[in-house]
Amino acid sequence: MTLNGWLQIALFCAIVIALAKPLGWYMTRVMASERTFLSPVLRPVERLLYAGAGVDERQEQHWLTYTVAMLVFNAAGFVVLFALQRLQGFLPLNPMQMSALSPDSAFNTAVSFVTNTNWQGYGGESTMGYLVQMAGLTVQNFVSAATGIAIAMALIRGFARASAKTVGNFWADLTRSTLYVLLPLSILCALFYVSQGVTQTLGSYVDATTLEGAKQTIAVGPTASQLAIKMLGTNGGGFFNANSAHPFENPTALTNLVEMVSIFAIGAALTNVFGRMVGDERQGWVIFAAMGVFFLAGVAVTYWAEAGGNPAFAALGIDGGNMEGKEVRFGIAASALFAVVTTAASCGAVNAMLDSFMPLGGLIPVVNMQLGEVIIGGVGAGLYGILLFVILAIFIAGLMVGRTPEYLGKKIEAKEVKMAMLAVLSLPLAILGFTAAAAVLPTALASLANAGPHGYSEILYAYTSGAANNGSAFAGLSANTPWYNLTIGLAMLMGRFLVIVPVLAIAGSLAAKKTVPASAGTLPTHGGLFVGLLIGVILIVGGLTYFPALAVGPIVEHFAMLAGQTF
Repeated sequence: MTLNGWLQIALFCAIVIALAKPLGWYMTRVMASERTFLSPVLRPVERLLYAGAGVDERQEQHWLTYTVAMLVFNAAGFVVLFALQRLQGFLPLNPMQMSALSPDSAFNTAVSFVTNTNWQGYGGESTMGYLVQMAGLTVQNFVSAATGIAIAMALIRGFARASAKTVGNFWADLTRSTLYVLLPLSILCALFYVSQGVTQTLGSYVDATTLEGAKQTIAVGPTASQLAIKMLGTNGGGFFNANSAHPFENPTALTNLVEMVSIFAIGAALTNVFGRMVGDERQGWVIFAAMGVFFLAGVAVTYWAEAGGNPAFAALGIDGGNMEGKEVRFGIAASALFAVVTTAASCGAVNAMLDSFMPLGGLIPVVNMQLGEVIIGGVGAGLYGILLFVILAIFIAGLMVGRTPEYLGKKIEAKEVKMAMLAVLSLPLAILGFTAAAAVLPTALASLANAGPHGYSEILYAYTSGAANNGSAFAGLSANTPWYNLTIGLAMLMGRFLVIVPVLAIAGSLAAKKTVPASAGTLPTHGGLFVGLLIGVILIVGGLTYFPALAVGPIVEHFAMLAGQTF
């Protein structure tokens, strides 16, 4: 580890913290339909969209109606994206004449992008034409992220309102998130990426002659526009198979920094939105602080593990840390930071191959996802994910002191706790259930590139990434098979909608409750004590669930490595 590396990490953290409050202020005004500096330009467009869709933005919805609207919209998105992939061979803007995807691959990809996972079992530049990339994948990058923001806003309103029957209007939330937040930021980022050398063209791939005289086809395409929203919307699906390790997708150290900041920016700002809307910004900072503790701990362990390298190399006199699978232009510090950022925020983009990380360096990305999208998390999903644990923490604290649990003036009762547990347990059900099956079935084991605990870690990572709606890959696993396309697709659906529906039920239940004034026995939730309680509950309820699975994967691989055994 070096001072330069820690300064890079500190710079990133400072930028994210500085952006949280102003961006949170702006998003609060947008979602409350208040005037912003973009209103003169975008408000007429917003009204036109409502008129064209037959939506009355002033007509709010009961949580059930809100849920149905969300599910119908996502189902329609799945059908359209599946059809685009299956019909790709007949569609325009396909200069390389890409053929249709197989049914199982098209199913997996459609589910992946609709659920904001963006897991890719294929190479983007060798599989998808420009029309499918833009009208299919990029569109879903926008609306899946906007869906996450909408769900978070519904839950915030549940805490902020009293004796209310509605939690907002899904169509209005979706439109405002896209039009006022995601689209303007994406335009700015895309222009910046183009200035740095990221490709943005509808032209055909370029044929080049190498120094040895060989012919090489260089893939290009409308990369910058998809790259911008894949980062801002914590989507992660790369235009190129190498993702953010590709020089046309992440060409400089500056683009690397901007990509990481983009991944965290909106998720961090939503904690400030929460504090503003419930009338106490300190509540948002408490949640942000808990997220920050997990993030910094993860960065420290990953950077330490990668900087230390493999003892087997050190014994041969080879030092300098673990550079296997990393881009020289980024180095160990920026690669370790990127790996933690992308798995903490449920983004899935990578600038290094995680399969080549040291065992403990690879452990942290897995744990980040298994904790339940609570370390910034996916756009919107991170906030409602950690609020589920807030509910559980309040409930546990109430049991310890013998009082009815309260949070922000709302009594936390049986319904909220049951819904929270249903949502929290949906992830281990998908992750551990499918991992157990894949670890013994020959059709699943045939896709492994490595034996021993490392091969097991590849399976565990794949289902963790799918269920946590992250989308990053450990690599080493040939996942584009009917078995993995189907089961990882199901894991994505479970990790997304078995969480969202209980969250909306909680939102409706809380919104209908009266506000209870704070009393001498009310647990303070705006200080360090509650930060510690929340962290403890997340570790115990969320983390220990997976310890046995981790013990036979990256943990045992670490001790085997220390004993001189490799896989």
